[in-house]
Amino acid sequence: MDGILTNYLPFLGNDLSLFTPLLSVISLFLIYPFFRKEEKKYLINVFIYGLIYDLFYTNLLFWNACIFLIIGLLTIFIYKNYEISFLKIIIPIIVIITSYELLNASIIWIFQLVPITFTKVIYKITHTLLLNIIYAEIIYILLKIIPKKYKKISIN
Repeated sequence: MDGILTNYLPFLGNDLSLFTPLLSVISLFLIYPFFRKEEKKYLINVFIYGLIYDLFYTNLLFWNACIFLIIGLLTIFIYKNYEISFLKIIIPIIVIITSYELLNASIIWIFQLVPITFTKVIYKITHTLLLNIIYAEIIYILLKIIPKKYKKISIN
């Protein structure tokens, strides 16, 4: 969905919509409860998903695979130490988005790929939050109402 939405929303450096998608990163956070007893399998899936994301969007092999792996580890930490509920999901989503953007920006800055400033990173983070919080809330509700016979384990 990231690719589809970026075709219809402005995605230039200083012209980001308030609805800039990072839905794949949010999905990594939301699917963890289904892997709660199989963390190794979760991390392998996250890494593979990052490789696929690299192939389709960035053409930088292992870039997002490593970042997604770090986000996966952060997700495991959040779920183990905090209770996630409908209203309490907002703060972890903000942490995940901010972490993803800061990791991405730091790698870009370290390797001097493109000029990047702290204000550009903050601008991108703030213009990414609205759509992704809405998406996380909707998907969280949908995952909670899935009948138990289709779930292997519960969300909480």
